[in-house]
Order: sequence, then C-alpha cells, then structure tokens
Amino acid sequence: MHTSAVAAGLLLVAWLGALGGCAGQAKLPLEAGIGPNPTLPPPQKSLIPKLNIAPAKGWPAGQTPSAAQGLQVRAFANGLDHPRWLYVLPNGDVLVAETNAPPRPEDGKGIKGKVMKAVMKRAGSAAPSANRITLLRDADHDGVAETRSVLLQHLNSPFGMALVGRTLYVANTDAVVQFPYRDGDTEIRTNGTKVADLPAGAINHHWTKNLIASPDGSHLYVTVGSNSNVAENGIAAEERRAAILDINPRSGEVAVFASGLRNPNGLAWQPQSQMLWTAVNERDELGSDLVPDYMTSVTKGAFYGWPYSYYGQHVDDRVKPQRPDLVATAVAPDYALGPHTASLGLAFYTGSLLPRHYSGGAFVGQHGSWNREPLSGYRVIFVPFAAGKPNGAAEEILTGFVNKDGDAYGRPVGVVVDKAGALLVADDVGNTIWRVTPAT
Repeated sequence: MHTSAVAAGLLLVAWLGALGGCAGQAKLPLEAGIGPNPTLPPPQKSLIPKLNIAPAKGWPAGQTPSAAQGLQVRAFANGLDHPRWLYVLPNGDVLVAETNAPPRPEDGKGIKGKVMKAVMKRAGSAAPSANRITLLRDADHDGVAETRSVLLQHLNSPFGMALVGRTLYVANTDAVVQFPYRDGDTEIRTNGTKVADLPAGAINHHWTKNLIASPDGSHLYVTVGSNSNVAENGIAAEERRAAILDINPRSGEVAVFASGLRNPNGLAWQPQSQMLWTAVNERDELGSDLVPDYMTSVTKGAFYGWPYSYYGQHVDDRVKPQRPDLVATAVAPDYALGPHTASLGLAFYTGSLLPRHYSGGAFVGQHGSWNREPLSGYRVIFVPFAAGKPNGAAEEILTGFVNKDGDAYGRPVGVVVDKAGALLVADDVGNTIWRVTPAT
C-alpha cells in the first residue's frame, strides 16, 4: 500500500476511534453482566462503536498464562498457525483447525467497514487462512505433543469437527464435508464429500461454523452466525443465519433447529441434563455495558431474540421494521458471560483428572473485546453446574493474556477436555495449545 494511503488510514482509524469514545466507558463492573440475571442498563448509542483494541503481540519466550489456584498450565503444542478450534479423537489424538476468515469482498464496505478491518488486523485476525486440520499426538503421555501431522488440507476456513463411527465431519465456512477416518490415521488423502451447503457468500460476516453430532450420530447441529450486527444488510441476507441448523447427514436435509442467536459458536452436551448448550456473541454499538454475551441451553424451535430484541424481550429499536410477534416469543438465555467478552469456546467437564469441583461445569474460552472500555474477556472461565443448570459465580481459570501495557500475548478460543481429563485451550494469537492440569 502507498505510504500516503497508510497514513490516511491511520488518521481515519484515530478519528473514528475518537467518535467511538462517545459511547463512553463502562459504568458497571463486568460482574454486573455475568450470571443468570445480568444488569441491563439503558443503551448508549453511537455512530461508531467504542474502539479499544488489545494489539496482538504473541507470547515472550518462556512466558505462559496464569492458572487458577490449584491448577497449572504448560504448552501442549506451539508454533501453530492461528489455531482456533479443537477436537479430541477417541484414541487421544487432538485435532486443531488452523484457520482464519475467507475472502469476503462485500463484508465491511465503506468507511466504517475499512475501520473494522483495520481493527481486526491489529487484533490479530487478518492473516490468510492456513485452511488445514493438524493432528497432534502425545504418544508418551507426558502432556506435550511430540508429533504433529497435517490430517487434512486445502479446506475452506474450516472450524467445527466431529467423528461419528468412521466418518469425520468438518464444517467449512460454506459447507459440511465428510471424510473416511480409521483409528490412528495421521493423514487423510481422500477427497471430502459434501454433506450440505452452509450460508456463506460475499458478505459472510460471521464466517465460523461449528458442529456437533447428536449422541446417536443421526443428526449434526451446526452454528451459523448473523450476516451483520443488527440486520443492517437486510433480513433477506440473514436466511438460515443467526441460528443452529439441524442437518441429516444421510440425506443432506437442512432445517433450522433454533434461531435468534446472533453468533453462536461453542456447542456441547450438558452431561446431567443431556441438553444441547451453546455460547453466543451478542450485538455491538449499544455501549460498553451492553449486550452480555451468554451461554444457554437450546430448545428445538426456540427463538432467542436477534435482531429484534436482546436477552429475552428487550427491544432493539434500531431494527426496522420490528417484529413484536417474534419478540413476544423470545427466550431469555440461561447465563450471561459479560458484555463484549467474545465468549466462543464451550466444554463441559466430564473427566476425573481435575478436582471434583469442576465436574459437570462449563469451561468457556473468552476471546476478548475490541469495543469495550475497559477490556473484557481475554481469559478462560469456569461456571459451576448442579442438576444440569448453572449454580454459582464464574471463576477465572486462565488469565494473563493481556499485559500491563494493554497488549495481547494471546487470545483463547476453543476449549476441550483431553482423554486424560486435562483442559486444552486454543490460543490463536499465541499460536499455542495450552494444557491445564492440577498443580504439582
């Protein structure tokens, strides 16, 4: 890019950043937006959202996140290329989606769009996608992957993964594809077969598509985020978006399982209730205190508000025309995770390695805010559960991803429990998979 163009771009970011400041700092502590009954203050509207970025720096040599008391953390694997999502195979091998956004020529046009692209680049989210799934193996069980191989490559911004029998399903940004898999495979050379198309296209605003199989393997549930913040690209652009889709892998038939979920990512089966749960990123541009991201159980046919309302039936009057008929049916989420925390990863603990306190509860990877003052997220938290429902305050599990100067060493995304019962965390800025175990 020409030097003058770079300078103009930086001036534009600074100017719009000042306008974004009109949205103001948070007036409530972050904890007010966490729990089953979060505080929802009046909206603070602004032309430009608050811009407060933790620039991506990566980890200094020898430094790690800080683990909660009684726990310790070390690198399971490093030197990866933007690792976003994780999946553990029955034999203990760990799959990592090394991925980033695909080309999206129609997303973020205009001045505001250019600013948002600059923001994402500074936050570490603009590199070309590696488009592969890497297999990590810890054959000697010492907590460090000593071998890695490319299981699949030449994918299209892959994200979610699920193994059913001998079939490995992968959610690319534009389709669910399937591959044959045999226990112990370290490379799959067979071309994938498309199971079903997913909403994508030239906007593809929220590009990540996660998936999970039903317990019997007969259905796949796939997350698809919205194509906008609050339907500013038109409702027609939101078909089968802001939703969890139900796909029959045998026929390829696709139906909407639940809707009104602005940007669902994490999917997990709660071990006591056997209910499907999801972690959802809510909307922007209503101030630093709104709207809390959340996790919630998901009921077939339920509507969760987006874009017409948030956190149940709190109307967002920016959306025109309104749909009071839909708002009247909007279901309030089960548990708020804090405004703008970008809560993505979700995993229920079913292992026995960690202390019994964690049994049945939820680990959540919070990727971190770019539009809140002060910053929120940039950590992994734990929410205790009892009888299938959240039961207590959120607890910090991993912190230290942002230094005292406001730079991001890392940003946690996907979380899973490995075969031994340790917690694995994908860090897409630190290019590392972290492993959390009891302290020794």
